Amino acid sequence: MMRDQPVVAVLASWTLQAVSFAMDRYRPHARAFAVATALVLSAALIRPAHADLADTVARVKPALVVVGSYRSTDSPRFRMRGSGFVVGDGSLAITNFHVLPEASENMANANLVVQVRRSGGDLSMRQATVVQVDKVHDLALLRFEGAPAPVMRIGDSDTAREGQAVAFMGFPIGGALGFSPVTHRAMISSITPAAMPTPTARQLNEATIRSVRAGPFNIFQLDGTAYPGNSGGPLFDPETGDVLGVVNMVFIKGSRESALSQPSGISYAIPSRFVQELLDAARLK
Repeated sequence: MMRDQPVVAVLASWTLQAVSFAMDRYRPHARAFAVATALVLSAALIRPAHADLADTVARVKPALVVVGSYRSTDSPRFRMRGSGFVVGDGSLAITNFHVLPEASENMANANLVVQVRRSGGDLSMRQATVVQVDKVHDLALLRFEGAPAPVMRIGDSDTAREGQAVAFMGFPIGGALGFSPVTHRAMISSITPAAMPTPTARQLNEATIRSVRAGPFNIFQLDGTAYPGNSGGPLFDPETGDVLGVVNMVFIKGSRESALSQPSGISYAIPSRFVQELLDAARLK
């Protein structure tokens, strides 16, 4: 945008001179001419919102991580569990709580790891530990070893509005398409409560009960399609790259859509305000 300003300034100057000349010489038709030239100037000044997305994607990609587990005796040795993104001092990553291994899983001789993209483009596997979790909002904060990685800035999700353009990034289909970050455009189609009333006790599950006990909170419903593997990835502002939410493909569907026999293809995201609360809680420990 900044490099376009000199051109726009020259165009504006020429336009104003042309309008002034027309007003003096062709006064009967000056109004129509002025309107036409104003429209031309407006078209030059206004850039499409998606014009900045390519630059934003280039900035965001290095902060994206693959979250998984590693065991030398497994085949394959690395098992992807979800996406995540780097925050804070460059050694912390945010992901979904449901991405982490469950207590019932056999994790003997296995390690929780994240794969961080190096400047050359290849991935570096780092051992990770869990710093803090928020089960209610399905979030987890991890710390990983090694050199700090580029970070994403946490935005103010309270300013998000229905109809707002957003983008999200992650590793869809569990890495079946390769561990190359994939970006999707979307729109916040609704800001809505996370848990909906369920008609029968049989349809209640642990996530729904936990959500009801903690009180209602709003989530973002998106018109873009996220896939398995996108969970834990960032929902961000296409222009600034600020994180507005965390994509969630399991937890919310299990609570909000528990009344449906066939859950929909709608995608959701946890607002970033809860990410900031998680970071604040970790600092107080």
